Amino acid sequence: MAPASVTKLTNTDGVQEAIRGLRFGKASGPNDVPNRAFKHLTQRVISLLVLIFNAILFTHHFPIAWKHARVISIFKPGKDPALPSPYRPISLLDTIGKLNEKILLAMILHEISVLGLMRDEQFEFRPRQSTSLQQIRLLERITRNFGEKRLTGAVFLHVAKAFDTVWIDGLLYKLTLLNFPSYIFHTNSSYLRGRTSEASF
Repeated sequence: MAPASVTKLTNTDGVQEAIRGLRFGKASGPNDVPNRAFKHLTQRVISLLVLIFNAILFTHHFPIAWKHARVISIFKPGKDPALPSPYRPISLLDTIGKLNEKILLAMILHEISVLGLMRDEQFEFRPRQSTSLQQIRLLERITRNFGEKRLTGAVFLHVAKAFDTVWIDGLLYKLTLLNFPSYIFHTNSSYLRGRTSEASF
């Protein structure tokens, strides 16, 4: 494993892989550039994006404009429109910023795998895993216990707004203790702080 101080850069293959992962039907963010536009970028433009993304890794500075979200509200059908609860807020971010986020996420997931920080029981937010597979795994375990005449106990917790209340300083401190690569750690610090939004109706 490379030392935490060594910055691993992205390249044209990494950027093109991130572009392939974009959902082209998604609404555009504050810059009004749709995801579909990235399908038609020339090799020269992709090379420029590589330079920009690598500069972010070196300087540990995530651009302010990419942290500004346009928030729209989606109404849930069959609910009372006079109440605020049926409206689901959706944050639309800068398209190029989202592309850079995908590259950072790939780097983070790689380091998590190398450091062995992800438990096998973690299914959500993992490639080729899903909550449906976790349900199948649970049913399989219950069925096996029935066959072995063993009792099965389960506790289910639903934590509302969990990601909205993450203690950022505590999270970054834990990443330091886990020897997470410093170039990702400092870039994440810039990425997580100073985020702004505006409501759009």
